[in-house]
Amino acid sequence: MSIAVMNDAVRNVKPADQSSEQPFQYPGMPTTCDGAEAVVHVEVHVAQAAGAYPITSSTTMGGGFNAAVMNGQTNLWGDPLMFFEPESEHSAASVCEGFAVAGGRVTNFTSGQGLVLMKEVLYTIAGKRLPVVMNIGARALTSQGLNVHAGHDDLMSVADCGWGMLFGRNAQEAGDLCLISRRAAEATFTPFFNVQDGFLTTHTVETVRLLEPEFMKEFVGDPKQRLMNLMDPASPMMSGVVQNQDSYMKGKIAQRWYYDRIEGVLDECFELFYQKTGRRYGFVEPYRTEDAEFVLVGMGSYMETAKVTVDYLRSKGVPAGCVNVCVFRPFPAQHIVNALKNCTAVTVFERMDDPLSTTGNHLTREIKAAFCDAILGVNGHEKIDRIPRMYHGAAGLGSRDVRPGDIIVAFENMMKPDGQHFFCVGIEHALALKKTDDPDLRPKGGFSMRGHSVGGFGSVTTNKVIATIAGNVFGKDVQAYPKYGSEKKGLPTTYYLTIGDSHIMMHSELEHIDLLCVNDPTAMLNPLTLEGLQRNGAVFMQSPHAEPADVWKHIPESVQEKVRKLKARVFFCDMVKIAREMASEADLQMRMQGIVLLGAFLRLTPYAAQCNMTEDEVYVGVEKALRKYFGKRGDRVVQDNLNCVKRGYKEMKEIPHDIIVRVGDPSHKRAKAAAIAG
Repeated sequence: MSIAVMNDAVRNVKPADQSSEQPFQYPGMPTTCDGAEAVVHVEVHVAQAAGAYPITSSTTMGGGFNAAVMNGQTNLWGDPLMFFEPESEHSAASVCEGFAVAGGRVTNFTSGQGLVLMKEVLYTIAGKRLPVVMNIGARALTSQGLNVHAGHDDLMSVADCGWGMLFGRNAQEAGDLCLISRRAAEATFTPFFNVQDGFLTTHTVETVRLLEPEFMKEFVGDPKQRLMNLMDPASPMMSGVVQNQDSYMKGKIAQRWYYDRIEGVLDECFELFYQKTGRRYGFVEPYRTEDAEFVLVGMGSYMETAKVTVDYLRSKGVPAGCVNVCVFRPFPAQHIVNALKNCTAVTVFERMDDPLSTTGNHLTREIKAAFCDAILGVNGHEKIDRIPRMYHGAAGLGSRDVRPGDIIVAFENMMKPDGQHFFCVGIEHALALKKTDDPDLRPKGGFSMRGHSVGGFGSVTTNKVIATIAGNVFGKDVQAYPKYGSEKKGLPTTYYLTIGDSHIMMHSELEHIDLLCVNDPTAMLNPLTLEGLQRNGAVFMQSPHAEPADVWKHIPESVQEKVRKLKARVFFCDMVKIAREMASEADLQMRMQGIVLLGAFLRLTPYAAQCNMTEDEVYVGVEKALRKYFGKRGDRVVQDNLNCVKRGYKEMKEIPHDIIVRVGDPSHKRAKAAAIAG
């Protein structure tokens, strides 16, 4: 009997706005990948070089580009790719500057402290009108402690450098906006940042439509024809010279001519991109704001969580809406005002905190200034006669989880005329709003899995492989992401996976799960490990014991009681033993124990049966996914992993119900009494 019960539905992979009456020329190539891979897919096709000093969480982008260079890949115009890795991020920015001055199309991948270290050079790149595109995994800065996870501190620290700035919410947007940034940069001679949340987007595997090479070639054109070589001796010009009192200001103000063109160019880019792909972008994306009284504004991955939370609030009769800010530079002041001017109250979420700014963090300040202009009717605004109440909060700093409950309590706060002006969510603090409701907002028919493992066991990669199979083999929408610290290896790691028939909006840790995977045996000593497991769900755990009774005997009574209360089924397998016997290379024994989980997943879920696939057909797809992640280690390693999967499928056992609920056991009596009562 399958654990996950899903309706027979085939995922609709058409672009959101596509219909039978309006087919789009380039709808994209369906696959599964994370945000970093989506960006690399674009850059290795359209760029000529990358100058980068990879830093977490942008490392996988730099590594992906460098791998293409090592494999001798060329771009769409036959130019061999080049990768330069100097001694620091500052020098990497200088490499980009030099390459662009010579008329080359160049990119960079960076995050956090690395972006801040570049700041001196960022001004120079903008001042020389060099259309460089940098791809950022937005990351918290070391303003309290070292954190390598998501924050918008780094971007806000360079928001005054004269660069355009686009924010994506998911892997699809990260790739799409990378290409749009390139076209806009070269049309306006202005450098651009293409931003995604570090780890929360860069490392989250999702269902994506990768851009077709033919479309990318058409959309941005040959760099040899589009770019200017400022170092051409046959056409000499001065650039970056010393200027004194008589000249500097004239040149600085004259640059406004370039910046004044950006809004119109971006509009043209967004419209052309939509006409070709069916995916529409804009400066802002208002969602259900036409009649909304209360609106949440923000940037980045939690704004998808906001959309599904708005739908939930609407079902409860709350006139809620949200506005995602896609373009932070140039700041879309008029778009913001038009979207918000009729509502009663606005709350701004920001993934940072600038406590010495008494009027709010960066996005809040910009919105307040926009309304100030609008109330005065200046700077192109149509004059308005009122300003909504404004609240603002810090949310998700350092990848702190932002849940629907955090968004709901922010709406509850702004519905009060005397609501807390500044607040935070997700932590215990005097300024924090307390969650009152945290609903399960996964897509209908969704299946979720959470795993508890140890860094180095290979479980995070296994989670990606499962997502790849669910998306590419079974045709589902997926979302898979890890949670681990900067230490990672040898320390606790949690991983999450959701599978559904429609796009998964929830970008938060899973507290409602159908399958709990326990690679770390010590996790089963704590009943809290089972938190969120749904009634009649399943547990798959590592155990060195061969007999079900022995496995059950070694589970603490407090955990046993919780299993009984949830009526959960418990499965087990000796993943360590299988990995030890299958690994042909000693260093893979630890890492391969995680891949055994894939066999259990295939056996405990109904997706293969729903797709009417034979076991052999499923394993063809499994091998293809394994080759994506392990192919560089050689065919033998791929086959070793495949054999681990097959053994996990065959050797997994279940603890029988009569062992879990033993007749005559006091716990059985309690369970029986509870069943009768409820």
